[in-house]
Formats: sequence, C-alpha cells, structure tokens
Amino acid sequence: VQLQASGGGLVQAGGYLRLSCAASGRTIRGYTVGWFRQAPGKEREFVAAIFRSGGTTVYADSVKGRFTSSRDNAKNTVNLEMNSLKPEDTAVYYCAAASRAILSEVRNQRAYDSWGQGTQLTVSS
Repeated sequence: VQLQASGGGLVQAGGYLRLSCAASGRTIRGYTVGWFRQAPGKEREFVAAIFRSGGTTVYADSVKGRFTSSRDNAKNTVNLEMNSLKPEDTAVYYCAAASRAILSEVRNQRAYDSWGQGTQLTVSS
C-alpha cells in the first residue's frame, strides 16, 4: 500500500488541525495505521495508532486526550485530529501501515511495512 500524509501547517497554540493519511493500491481497512513524529534534533516517536480490526486506538501519553485517530473507509483514509495543540507538538508527522498483527509492537516503528512522506506541523506559542 502507498501512503500519502497531508494536512500539516502552521497553527497557534491551543488550536486544531487534522492530518490525513490517504492510501492507494490497497484498502487501508486491512492495515493497522500508526502515526509517528520527528522533531528537529530528536528521534522519531510514536504518536497514535488505529488497529486494523475493530478500530481500537492507542495513543502516546503526551497526546492522549488531545489527539484522535479515525478511519474514513469511504475515502480510504485515516485521519489524526489534533486539539489543544502545543508548541512541543511541532514536528514532521508520518503515517505508516502494518499488514500483520502488531498488537504488542504497535509503538515500534520497525513493525510497519509502508510509510508515507512526512507532513510538517508547526505550532506557534
């Protein structure tokens, strides 16, 4: 599956933004989709994931309660809605897909087969 992330931009602290991860080549319903981010000078870190079966979601503690991941099967897309944005959320955001079951590995970027290009989010204070 090919992935394309979009929706990044510049937003003020406290604001809202929605990222989208559009899939092509395969139906994204069959994949667990993860979101990761990489801030300047830092390693890429797990943000959120939505499992391929049932739509269960998992979030990093730093975004829990503020970010929500969901599927739009009609558009073959997974979205990441981000509320109450903070300057520390500034990063390049990536979506990734895993075709196999990765229950215990969902936070591990090595568990994902396909990656989209990143989309930049900048949160100003």
